[in-house]
Amino acid sequence: MYIDAAIALITIAFGAIGFVAPRYAAEALDLTPQGTTMGLSELRASAGGLFVALGLFCLITGRPEAYTMLGIAYAGASTGRLISMIMDKPPQPKALIWFAFEAGPAAWLILMHAPEWL
Repeated sequence: MYIDAAIALITIAFGAIGFVAPRYAAEALDLTPQGTTMGLSELRASAGGLFVALGLFCLITGRPEAYTMLGIAYAGASTGRLISMIMDKPPQPKALIWFAFEAGPAAWLILMHAPEWL
């Protein structure tokens, strides 16, 4: 399905930014590396390589389970974002835009693929 592939490609694109340009990703996310470069390492790993791998696996296999797992990853991110919006009060509308970017794909991928194999 075209929407699934688009979500996977966007996931890869955003992951690639974290993977190859962690300083840019840190700035875009209002993160500041302090003292060591461990924060950059974390961005390359968790905001970079992890999402590149998830998106690639979805595209390569085309399996509904893979797309469901990508949806679950987005659901986890959107849940964390929502809790942060309530507790941490991050800048709006920036946090709301990221929440929508995470919650939308989560809902689509889970609703479209989970029933196929559950």
